[in-house]
Amino acid sequence: MLLSHFSSSFSLYSPSLSRSPLSLLRPPLPFFRIKTPQKLRSFSLYPSMDSQQGSSVEQLSEDFKNQKLTHDSNRSKLKLEELNWDHSFVRELPGDPRSDNIPRQVLHACYTKISPSVEVENPQLVAWSESVAELLDLDLKEFERPDIAQIFSGASPLFGSLPYAQCYGGHQFGMWAGQLGDGRAITLGEIVNSKKERWELQLKGAGKTPYSRFADGLAVLRSSIREFLCSEAMHSLGIPTTRALCLVTTGKFVTRDMFYDGNPKEEPGAVVCRVAQSFLRFGSYQIHASRAKEDLDIVRQLADYAIRHHFPHIENMDKSESLSFNTGKEDQPVVDLTSNKYAAWAVEVAERTASLVASWQGVGFTHGVLNTDNMSILGLTIDYGPFGFLDAFDPSFTPNTTDLPGRRYCFANQPDIGLWNIAQFSATLQAAKLLDDKEANYVMERYGTKFMDEYQAIMTRKLGLPKYNKDLISKLLNNMAVDKVDYTNFFRLLSNVKADPGIPEAQLLTPLKAVLLDIGKERREAWTSWVKSYVQELAGSGVSDEERKAAMNAVNPKYILRNYLCQTAIDAAEQGDFEEVRRLLKVMERPYDEQSGMEKYARLPPAWAYRPGVCMLSCSS
Repeated sequence: MLLSHFSSSFSLYSPSLSRSPLSLLRPPLPFFRIKTPQKLRSFSLYPSMDSQQGSSVEQLSEDFKNQKLTHDSNRSKLKLEELNWDHSFVRELPGDPRSDNIPRQVLHACYTKISPSVEVENPQLVAWSESVAELLDLDLKEFERPDIAQIFSGASPLFGSLPYAQCYGGHQFGMWAGQLGDGRAITLGEIVNSKKERWELQLKGAGKTPYSRFADGLAVLRSSIREFLCSEAMHSLGIPTTRALCLVTTGKFVTRDMFYDGNPKEEPGAVVCRVAQSFLRFGSYQIHASRAKEDLDIVRQLADYAIRHHFPHIENMDKSESLSFNTGKEDQPVVDLTSNKYAAWAVEVAERTASLVASWQGVGFTHGVLNTDNMSILGLTIDYGPFGFLDAFDPSFTPNTTDLPGRRYCFANQPDIGLWNIAQFSATLQAAKLLDDKEANYVMERYGTKFMDEYQAIMTRKLGLPKYNKDLISKLLNNMAVDKVDYTNFFRLLSNVKADPGIPEAQLLTPLKAVLLDIGKERREAWTSWVKSYVQELAGSGVSDEERKAAMNAVNPKYILRNYLCQTAIDAAEQGDFEEVRRLLKVMERPYDEQSGMEKYARLPPAWAYRPGVCMLSCSS
C-alpha cells in the first residue's frame, strides 16, 4: 500500500511500525505543567513498511544553507592568540555561581564556567578543515605549531577563551529526561570574524562537567572521527550543520562498552573542535520551563538573546504581516508577527527545522537520535552520534541499535519527529507565556507547509522533472524499497536516462543496471513501466539531456559518507595512520564532482559493512 504524500488526517508513515504514528506525536509523559499544542500535521512520504516485505514560502536562511565563505586572499590571517573573542553568552545570561565539575543539578543558570580537564600524553593532530579555519580568519600555518594538539585537546588554554558548559534538558526517545547539559563538551567562547559573523568554538571530549552525570566527560577516536568527517561532509552537501575545525588524539585510552553488552574495552581517546554560530538547542529552553517559577523568566532571557544575536531581522521588523492557518473552514488571520516577536521567532525556528529535515530526506541521511536536546534552534544538524546514510533504500532504517525496538527515529519518521519536537518547543514557549494557543498551532502549521514545500522541491530536482509529480515519485520510492536499491547511486545514475520515448523497451533499464541487481521478470517489468512514465515526463519538459544531467548531478551526490568508509578510516587511525581520514575529508569536500581516481569511494558497501558496529551503532562514544 502506498500512503499519500500529505495526509490531512495527520496520520504518519507505515502502520506496521511497532510504534503507531499517533503514539509518536502524543507525549508519553506530561512535560510538567506544560500543555502540548494539539494540532499536529503528519507526513506520508514513503511506501508502507508492509509492502517492503515481499515554493510559495520565502527562501529560508541562506546564511545557514550556504555557510562556506568565499575565499578572500586579501583578508588578514590570524594566529590563535590574535582571534577576536567575544563572550556574549556568559556576559548576558545567568550563570552557575559554582565552577567545579562535580555532577549536580544546576539551578537558575544557563551555563557553568568550567575548564577542560582532559589528560593527554603526546597528543596528535589527526586532521583539520581549511574551510572552517577560513571562517575564523585563522592562518593555516597555525596547524603546524608544535603545541596545536595540546591546545585543541584542551590540555593547554587557548588565549582569550572563557570556557563553559551549557545547561539544558530534553525529551529522550519521547520521555522527559530532566537536566542533561554538556556532559563532555566545553565551549571556549565566541569568535567574531572579519565579516562580523559570530562563531562558537567547542571542545567535545575535553573532560567532566557538572552535567556529566556518571560519565567521564571523554570521547573515543572512532566517534570523534565520525563527527569530524560528517560535520564537514554535510556542509559540502549543502545541508545546514555544525562544523568541525580539527580533530586530535589525546594519547590516552578510554574505556567503553560499545554495544552495552558487558564487554567494555579500552579505545584511543580524542577531542573534536566543533564550530557553530550557536549551540543553543530546544532543550536549552525546556529545562528552565520545566522548573517553572523564576526560571520561566530565563526562557524569555534566552529567547531575547537568540533573537538579538542570531535573528536580528525579527528584532527589527518594521511592518505588519498578517498570517493565517487553516481552521478546517477557511483561512482566518490569527498571527501578526510584528505584534509578538516570539511568535515570529518560533515560526522561523520551525521553518528552519522543516527545511533541515527535508534536506536530510533528500540525501538519505538518518540522524539516529532526534531527542529535543539534539535539535538546534538555528536549524543545524547537531550532535553526530550513531548516524547513517541510506545504502539500500529502506524507509524503516535506523542506524541506532538503541532505537531498534520501536524505530522511533528511523529514516521515514524523521519529518514527524521534527514536528513532535517543534510541538515540545512551542509548549515550552507557551509555559513562559511567550506564545498563546493560536500562535503555537500556527508554528506547527508552518512546519508542515515548509516541510512539504521543501521536500517536493528537492525530489523534483533529484528527478530532473519540470514540476512535482506525486504519483511518479511514490511509485519510484515503492520500487526502490521493494528491491532495496542503493539510494545514492540510483539517483546519480538516473541522470543518464535519455528523454527519448523511442528508446527500445529492452534498453530502458540499461542506464540503471548497476543498481538494479538480481531482479526477476516481474520486478523488471515494474521498473520498465516506471522508466517509461519517467521518460514521457522528461520528454515534455523541453530541457536537453545534457542540461538536465548537469542539474541533476548538482543535487544528487556521487559521494556520501557511508558508514563502511568511516570504519575503514577508523581502523587505520586506531593503528596510528591518519591518512585515510584526511583523504576521506578531501573526497567529501566535493561530493557532486566525479573526482577521477576516487571511484572506489562511490562503490556499494561490501558484505562486511553490514556487521554490527559498522552499519548500525550504539550511542557509546
